[in-house]
Order: sequence, then C-alpha cells, then structure tokens
Amino acid sequence: MRRVLTLGLLALTTAAVSGQPQDLQAFAWLAGLWELRDGRRVVQEQWTTPTANSLIGMSRTVTGDRTSEFEFLRIEKRGNDIFYVPQPGGRPPVSFKLTSSADGRFIFENTTGEDRVTRIEYRREGEDGLYARVEGAQDGKPFAFDFRYRRKK
Repeated sequence: MRRVLTLGLLALTTAAVSGQPQDLQAFAWLAGLWELRDGRRVVQEQWTTPTANSLIGMSRTVTGDRTSEFEFLRIEKRGNDIFYVPQPGGRPPVSFKLTSSADGRFIFENTTGEDRVTRIEYRREGEDGLYARVEGAQDGKPFAFDFRYRRKK
C-alpha cells in the first residue's frame, strides 16, 4: 500500500513539475469557431467544448465558394497522456502526443515517422486569437506553416 501511495504521489508531482494539464479543461478556450481570411481563401476551425476524454473539431478551407480542403480533428485523453489527432482529407488518424504546455501554448509531437508532419503547436493569443503552427519535412526538406485565427462571434 505504501509503495502504491508513493508511486501515486510521484506521478502527481511529476505532472505538476512538467506543467502538463491533467484534464482537457485546459483546452476549453478552444471551443467555438475560429477563422483566418487571406484574400478569397477562408480557413475555419471549429471545436466543441471538452468532455472528460475529448474535444472534437473540424477544419475547412474555402476558396471562392468551394471547399478546397477539410480535416477532422480530436484532442483526446488516453490514460495520463493527451493527444492531438488530425485526419486531413478524412485520411486515417495520426496521433501527436502533448509534450509541452505552458502559458496557453501547447506542443504536440509525433516522432514515429507515420506522417510528414512531426510537430503541431497551438497557442492562445489574448481572448480572440489563436496561433497554430505545423512543422515537418517532405522529401528531406523541412517546412512550416503558420496560421493566425480570430475568434468568430
């Protein structure tokens, strides 16, 4: 019993020191509709409020009056870990584990080689701003895409 209690306290202490959120309420600010406008191109990302085990989201890019890209999204809790799970174009999901979080900035990483994307960052910018960054490599060449969304009211 003492060993179990010690291990439990060690796990709680490790989580507190690492700054990792213990539940998905740390992502509650994402709930709602976010939008990025760039000429005729509009990128929208919409998230549900979190439950104990997940947030569900979707993203779409509209060019002119046509949907040109879409993506299903999840942030989910699995045991003590949190994962970002995108499905661009409806393809099979790839999991990105939350590796860092502090001050409204969340870093998710995938080092399995399952996808050309290796790192996804979400950062809160004030009440109405969302910054997202996607990093990876294709054909040995690194790439990064930045997205600056505004909350749509």
